[in-house]
Amino acid sequence: MAAKKRRIGVVMDPIESIKPKKDSSLAMLLEAERRDAEIHYMRQGDLKLLAGVALGRSRRLRVQDDPDDWFEAGEEEEIRLGDLDVILMRKDPPFDMEYVYTTYVLGRAEEAGALVVNRPRALRDINEKAYTAWFPQCAPLTLITRSMKEMKAFLAENGKIVVKPLDGMGGKSIFVVAAGDNNANVIFETLTENGSRFAMAQVFIPEIRAGDKRILLIDGEPVPYALARIPSADDNRGNLVMGAVGEGRELTEKDRWICSEVGPVLRDKGVMFAGLDVIGDYLTEVNVTSPTGIRELDRLFELNIAGTLFDAIEARLG
Repeated sequence: MAAKKRRIGVVMDPIESIKPKKDSSLAMLLEAERRDAEIHYMRQGDLKLLAGVALGRSRRLRVQDDPDDWFEAGEEEEIRLGDLDVILMRKDPPFDMEYVYTTYVLGRAEEAGALVVNRPRALRDINEKAYTAWFPQCAPLTLITRSMKEMKAFLAENGKIVVKPLDGMGGKSIFVVAAGDNNANVIFETLTENGSRFAMAQVFIPEIRAGDKRILLIDGEPVPYALARIPSADDNRGNLVMGAVGEGRELTEKDRWICSEVGPVLRDKGVMFAGLDVIGDYLTEVNVTSPTGIRELDRLFELNIAGTLFDAIEARLG
């Protein structure tokens, strides 16, 4: 008997604006296309709840691996999100209240029968910066506070720290601050909005010069290679969008230990695709909203990471 034709929904930023060579969402959609799935493309504003039913204005999507012509979208139609087999939630941060409201819609779709990757409740519960607090054995010493006084004391005690907002992405508003830096006060004021917002401070890890490693987890299990994002000579941030250079590496024994600590917890919470950020031997972030790195690792090591993800999805669907 022929395999069932899957109906796959994706919620993402405008597909016409992505960079096909680097986009992990496109890698997933290409795998869905290879599996002859029926793909439904939606943006955040296309979702709604009506009488408790999750609905979406969808366009049927065809994709191909062509950097100049990677998609074709059909006419708009309204669908019940719960009728889809799978919904890939791939909307980029910022993780604001609009993002939270979107997870409520997707939660109703989940209750109606769709497998949402990643689970809406997990997206709400797992702040990508703050969730390292659940794994203090893996992370550098970390402070999350609204208090500028506490941040100043943390800097004085540790000599050099990294400070960042809890809702950013792509290296935005990340500062390295050393003791004696006369800019420290204004940085703390800016990040906490004069003590009215929580922000994060972590002890600086000098191994950042060797790269900020992105490790991908699929249903709790790591891909055996990491993408080390090596900062440019004039920047401390290991983010590709900020000029870092990607380099493939095999996972170290410590990398695998971190994955063994974090992976099962994420799997149990319904996180099927995650990206751990590791600097040196320390976990610095747990990315669950729209982790990237698939296409780079696929090219470097002749992998099919999206294929592995879809195998895990099929196993969940049964």
